[in-house]
Amino acid sequence: MFKKKIKLPPEATFKEVWSKGDIATKLSFIVMGISQLKNKQWLKGILFLLSEILFIAWLIIGGISSIAGLSNLGENKTLRRTVDAQGYPVTLQPDASLPILLFGVLSLIVIALLIYIYYANLKSVRHLYVLNRDQKHIPTVKEDLKSLFDERIHQTLMTIPLIGILAFTVLPLMINILIAFTNYDFNHQIGFSWAGFQAFGKIFTQGNISHTFFSLLLWTIIWAILATFTTFFFGVLLALLIESKGIKAKGFWRTLFVIVFAMPQFMSLLMMSQFFADGGPVNTWLVNMHFIGGNNPIPFLSDPTFAKITVLIVNGWIGIPVSMLLTTAIIQNISQDQVEAARIDGANTFQIFRAITFPQILFVMTPALIQQFVGNINNFNVIFLLTGGGPLNSNFYQAGSTDLLITWLFNLTMKGGIANYNIGSALGIFIFIVVATFSLITYRRTSAFKEGAN
Repeated sequence: MFKKKIKLPPEATFKEVWSKGDIATKLSFIVMGISQLKNKQWLKGILFLLSEILFIAWLIIGGISSIAGLSNLGENKTLRRTVDAQGYPVTLQPDASLPILLFGVLSLIVIALLIYIYYANLKSVRHLYVLNRDQKHIPTVKEDLKSLFDERIHQTLMTIPLIGILAFTVLPLMINILIAFTNYDFNHQIGFSWAGFQAFGKIFTQGNISHTFFSLLLWTIIWAILATFTTFFFGVLLALLIESKGIKAKGFWRTLFVIVFAMPQFMSLLMMSQFFADGGPVNTWLVNMHFIGGNNPIPFLSDPTFAKITVLIVNGWIGIPVSMLLTTAIIQNISQDQVEAARIDGANTFQIFRAITFPQILFVMTPALIQQFVGNINNFNVIFLLTGGGPLNSNFYQAGSTDLLITWLFNLTMKGGIANYNIGSALGIFIFIVVATFSLITYRRTSAFKEGAN
């Protein structure tokens, strides 16, 4: 017989705490820290009370105006010339909308933090009410401090990383998202306004911008699939070759290929861009060997099709050693009893690979493959350093034939002196949504995830 689970009532509701608590408890719903101070929890009480005082002071000094600034991002949007009270000419600079947006978003984060602190205060008040009601021991300041460095050490250690995430991840992310809904571009670099979904409309519907977007989206998907597949396939093949019984000095061969991976990509890619240039060493050697004519170099980087093939080959040269190392570790941990049993049953090398080796490699490496696919979608280095997005395409808006969406985003915001920050931000949001959705769906469908969940 299964025992029926008995649902225990909560230790106390906030409604009970408010209705049955003493005056200090009731005041704590308005002024944080009163109940803690009354129960001699001095550190908690002072911190809660100080948080509320500082918040109110900040709200009066500048918080309200910072939040209000989010409504229009500044009144004056253009350079204006007027006269002062004495009749002298005065030039009024446009309001700097970006700092207004920054401080406004920062203000919202501060309010969210205060709400969290207020909720923590209410939980503390409820806990103190229960302890008093049940006549239990109330922790002292010393006991609270000891708890922070003992059973609650994880909360203490997480404080600094959380602050870093808020300051360097959440705040910039919110700013970038909001910029997508403004007209922040080369015509409005100082004073800009809210523009709704205008930037998204340009990406999906406006002439050469939308044509560039859909063309680069297709190439980005093709690139990510081929780049991931080639590095995985040839990495597995290379690992199998090195681990073969007839190969000697396995450590030497592994080290040789790891050197390629260990060399900084900045050096490797810039060197490759020189090697494959029309007048570079590769074409020069082919001319000297009389494989091609001196006036007809192979356009490795100057023809769109050749350039795409070249970046795939160079990416494989850099990425294959990574897959080789991962596959080597998996192969070395495969049970040899299974392999020997398969050989006894008459299985050949290919059958053993298909039925035993490859399934185990794929099982372990699927999460890594998802990570590589996502990384290839945002693979800025290979494209930017090898081809610079080129060759140029006159049908594209600020993009070349080998540009990915991520390098196009860079061009829109940082290259050419034409700042389309709103379009770049909208493009960044689209990339994030696509990548995050794909990663979550595919990872949750992997065998590794399902086995871990069970």
